[in-house]
Amino acid sequence: MEWSDVRIFLAAARAGSLGAASRALGVSHPTIARRLRALEGATGQTLFQRTAEGLVLTEEGSAVLSLAEQMEEGALSMQRRLAGEEQRLEGRLRVSSADWFGAYVLPPAMARFAEAYPHVEIEILTGTRLFNLAQREADVAFRIVPFDGSDIVQRRLADLPYAAYVAAGAPEPIAGDGSGFRLITHDTSTGRFPDIEWLQSVFPNATPVMRSNNRNVQSRACAHGIGIAALPRVVGDGMMDLRRLETPTEPPMRHIWMGYHRDLRRLNRLRAFIASVVEHVASLER
Repeated sequence: MEWSDVRIFLAAARAGSLGAASRALGVSHPTIARRLRALEGATGQTLFQRTAEGLVLTEEGSAVLSLAEQMEEGALSMQRRLAGEEQRLEGRLRVSSADWFGAYVLPPAMARFAEAYPHVEIEILTGTRLFNLAQREADVAFRIVPFDGSDIVQRRLADLPYAAYVAAGAPEPIAGDGSGFRLITHDTSTGRFPDIEWLQSVFPNATPVMRSNNRNVQSRACAHGIGIAALPRVVGDGMMDLRRLETPTEPPMRHIWMGYHRDLRRLNRLRAFIASVVEHVASLER
């Protein structure tokens, strides 16, 4: 059984359809179907039941899935170990972060890193998705929640301050009231956001009119006068069309966590990149 066939089987089992597996792997739909038929022929088992809704694992397919996942973990472990032994400062680094961190915090550190190590290509993956470091979806991740898993090397990188902002030409709202003003909030379906809870407590009578899971969207909406927004100061202070509000209390700072798989701890390009980011983030706290 070839690993390439196992990858296709896993993608089909996880995606639930040939089309979704094709998109996930970047392989044509007919190739996926042909390789699955060949795999079933080689094993002598029907691994999927084809239904109108998509692919459903048979009992035999479920048993093969467990073995295939073990094979996948072995392949990924070998890939991580080989990458971790690499000593040359060249190749690619996949970096995951929130949208605002990737747009406002990482670029100065990346600029210095790129000048020092021009043969390393950095790929930035931004958004709310938490990428799987064990599966090499990203080499290093920066986020506001700690990492799970004993195989992840992590550290609390910084505590970054937040503040409330309005458009530069907007009137001053009254703290403790907020009547007649509007709020820009965050999508809370993915968890609690202490800065948004603080914002609503400072301006209890302001009307929420918009929410977004993207801080860049929030900041631009605020700059256009849609409402008051709570933003990381590294975002808000850097925008000339925003004005930071004086408030009786300050919003809670957010922890920034950094993590990478332990098998990559000897990867020199990763270590050099982390050093560059750590140095820059330390300057933001001062």
